[in-house]
Amino acid sequence: MEKPRQGWAGLANISFGFFGIQIGFALQNANMSRIFQTLGASMDDLPWLWAAAPLTGLVVQPVIGHLSDRTWLGKLGRRRPYFLAGALLAALSLLIMPLSGALLMAALLLWLLDASLNISMEPFRAFVGDMLRKDQHTAGYAVQTAFIGAGAVAGSLFPYLLEHWGVANEAAAGVIPDTVRYSFWAGGAALFAAVMWTVLSTREYSPEEMTAFGEVQQDGDSGATARLAQRDSGASFWWIVGGAALAIATERWALEKEIYLLAALLIGYGLISHVAIRLARAGRPASMLTGIVGDFSGMPEIMKRLALVQFFSWSALFIMWFNTTPIVAKNFFGTVDPTSAAYQQAGNWVGVLFSVYNGVAAIAALALLPRLSARWGKVRTHMFGLLCGAAGYASFFVISDPMWLVLSELGIGIAWASILAMPYAILASSLPQAKLGIYMGLFNVFVVLPQLLVATVMGTIMKAFFPGDPIWTMAFAAGTLVLAAMAMRRVEVA
Repeated sequence: MEKPRQGWAGLANISFGFFGIQIGFALQNANMSRIFQTLGASMDDLPWLWAAAPLTGLVVQPVIGHLSDRTWLGKLGRRRPYFLAGALLAALSLLIMPLSGALLMAALLLWLLDASLNISMEPFRAFVGDMLRKDQHTAGYAVQTAFIGAGAVAGSLFPYLLEHWGVANEAAAGVIPDTVRYSFWAGGAALFAAVMWTVLSTREYSPEEMTAFGEVQQDGDSGATARLAQRDSGASFWWIVGGAALAIATERWALEKEIYLLAALLIGYGLISHVAIRLARAGRPASMLTGIVGDFSGMPEIMKRLALVQFFSWSALFIMWFNTTPIVAKNFFGTVDPTSAAYQQAGNWVGVLFSVYNGVAAIAALALLPRLSARWGKVRTHMFGLLCGAAGYASFFVISDPMWLVLSELGIGIAWASILAMPYAILASSLPQAKLGIYMGLFNVFVVLPQLLVATVMGTIMKAFFPGDPIWTMAFAAGTLVLAAMAMRRVEVA
């Protein structure tokens, strides 16, 4: 048996919830630096405040992927329970965030918001693979990317539109402007409604149906645990040593304090890996810990090669998300004062710019990428998209009028569409369906690690070489996308 072929309505229903999820991410990406600075954070504080978000995803996505592969709640299904739980928590976070009166409260709510969005988002990646035949994977992820782009446009434009409708865009020191407050509240309602649409309009295939489709080859955690038992637990020692050495170097040379977070991450992974290997080698029953660590250490080769591409790609994106507002404010609106009217105007213009690249991504996902993929193949198409993004970042150095930054966002939008669609289309057609959840969750590690690296290291680099001039982060972003395009040449698709 084969899965039924989905029409455009079916493809839309499968991914419509991502429209709401991306509204949440867009509000977070475009406004959290602004909120933090409004509540008293300095430019140097932004990296470690932002670090909580990717660190949350690093933990949440593999766990949720592992659990969702093994969940079946009758009519509610396998992935949809996680859509619903994440949407409820994310909507609550968006409702409370604008009421933050202190920096710590905003930072904690960012952690909760990002955790909640990841609970919903990760199963959506596997959901496309669950519901579609392999010959529809590219179309499925293209439609998902279109909804991501459309949701991001809506989320990014909220503050800008509200200001033009007469809502106050300025507030007293330490108070979040009404444009941001109302945007977060509307975004929370839209997120929940969009996810509920997918929950109510789709029916997941039961385990028996998946068996009939010939797509279930799951060995639970036993196969991953058996592979893990063959590894030497001493290898984990070097992760611990590396983390400890990094912490000592940070203390010795007075490096940025955010690097301690990276050191702790290395030590933590070493300890977890050591425990998991010892449990597996001792013949203990398979568990979630040994399963996740075993699957991570035994990733398919194509996933390893795409992981390097993701690492460089998302380094560039994270640089853009938390630096664009300060860059535009300083270099194009002539201010570094977050309480000034000019800074608030810059923040709203960044929302417009982010909406442009997301709108371009939505169009490119449906109109450009499928055509290029059919002609050039997935690998060359993704290389092209990444190079377009590099050109967009580089153009920040030759543009002087903020209006013309819209042109920069065209290239960034094509790159964003490709990053969201092509690697996942390649993976979904190359991985065992029964482990799509855990592998998609583990793939997210290579989305999160570069974000943590940027959050911990970029501050040190900028302080040492380009103090007070954040526009140079765009040069790093352009360079990492070029490296991602070069790494893509090592990916081979059957």
